[in-house]
Amino acid sequence: MPFAPVLHAEWLKIRTLRSLCGALFALFAVSTAFSALGGTSSTSDPEFDPLSNGLSGILLGQVAAVAFGAMAVSAEYHGGALRVSLAAVPQRGRWFAAKLTAIAVPAFLVGLLTTGASLVAGLSGTGDAAAGLTAGDQARGVLGGGVYLMLMALFAAGFAALLRSGSAALGILIPFLLIVSFVIGDAAGKAVEFMPDRAGRIVLQETWDGSLGPWTGLAVTAVWTAVALAAGAWSVLRRDA
Repeated sequence: MPFAPVLHAEWLKIRTLRSLCGALFALFAVSTAFSALGGTSSTSDPEFDPLSNGLSGILLGQVAAVAFGAMAVSAEYHGGALRVSLAAVPQRGRWFAAKLTAIAVPAFLVGLLTTGASLVAGLSGTGDAAAGLTAGDQARGVLGGGVYLMLMALFAAGFAALLRSGSAALGILIPFLLIVSFVIGDAAGKAVEFMPDRAGRIVLQETWDGSLGPWTGLAVTAVWTAVALAAGAWSVLRRDA
């Protein structure tokens, strides 16, 4: 079967599942709201980073991106949906590629909209503290933020395919993002730079320390994502539906 009809079918699934549309809406709403709140914080700190502060809501909003990717895949493991999908598209690799494309495109587009709106909301309350932030820095934050959110959604999708469960994937990834990355991560020394979320979020900062920069950090996140997707593809190709 040609790729285009398979992709169209997978896009219809995502568009018609309210939980997935709700996750994308939550990504936008939570990120923008918390970025706006972050914009009202004190700017007297000499290490104040206006770009990071303006996009601070992404730290919580990324949970919705992870939920979107995980739920989009895990829906196939409910009620025998995967058997139906593979009966219609026997080429499992082609089906999985279409599923990932249908996840990546809306995650990237909503991610771009989210980072753009979040930055506007976040910078609106910082006043002169954001005067030195260049248009290039802002464009890099918006574009890089969209790529980062897409990668996190795909990372979760690969994890859910490997575990064959959205709840199991979220049960591991959400505590990792909200607890491990902040608490245990700070005690891990320089190794924390190479954690998938920490590395990718460098692109949301105006300035940074360490061995990774904005785009090399995103590359590290992309490698983590590729590994998760390869593991998920193995599960789809080798395990019974």
